[in-house]
Amino acid sequence: MAKKKGLGEWAFVLGVFLAIVAGLMSSLLPVGTVGLALVVLGLVVGILNVQKKETANFLVAAIALMLTGLARVDQLPLVGTYLDSVLGNIVMFVAPAVLVVSLKTVFELGKD
Repeated sequence: MAKKKGLGEWAFVLGVFLAIVAGLMSSLLPVGTVGLALVVLGLVVGILNVQKKETANFLVAAIALMLTGLARVDQLPLVGTYLDSVLGNIVMFVAPAVLVVSLKTVFELGKD
């Protein structure tokens, strides 16, 4: 069990790091490859990292984070385009985890 948790933790750290770096260097990195990596890492995080007791807190935080990604930060001078790209990548990373956790929650609710 500890091995799974370790893999999930590394997937989270790598996903956040990749989202930030790819957002700051978006013109240098292939968008499709980065997007696929973020989605896969998000799925791993959703499957391995979020325990049943953490579900509600995770979903609330993830929804808030994804809504932040909708902000019009690209209008900010100098840093707006970078910040917009980073937030977009973080949303791309978090969304698959939210999907997995939400489906697990619905499945558990359906069993009762």
